[in-house]
Amino acid sequence: MKRQTFNEINITPLTDIFLVLLIIMMVIAPILDQQGLSLVVPDYVEADKIDKEAKTINVEVTQDNRYIIDNEEIAQDNLMNTIKQQITLKPDGLLIQASGDSNHESVVRLMDSARNAGVTSISIVEL
Repeated sequence: MKRQTFNEINITPLTDIFLVLLIIMMVIAPILDQQGLSLVVPDYVEADKIDKEAKTINVEVTQDNRYIIDNEEIAQDNLMNTIKQQITLKPDGLLIQASGDSNHESVVRLMDSARNAGVTSISIVEL
């Protein structure tokens, strides 16, 4: 019995693989284009050159993740409303003074509340 030899290459499986890869790339491409936080790294400024007259909201995030504005503790649920009230008096932005032991979650929650309250300039300092 004589074996048959194939003279042609079957490209159907190869075409299927390329189509699957094309579909995967079409699904992933819009996800890669999403924007995150736009961060600008500031230059180093010495403490004595900081403008004392600046009207910024100073929020302290303590090591046990509490928020303190003007020596008054603010509840997490009331954070955005308090920032909205403060931004009318201090329109220059928000200065977050976070303890090195505070959670990243609490700082990001504060940043989100500030953005939702209309703050456009946020700075972060580690205590």
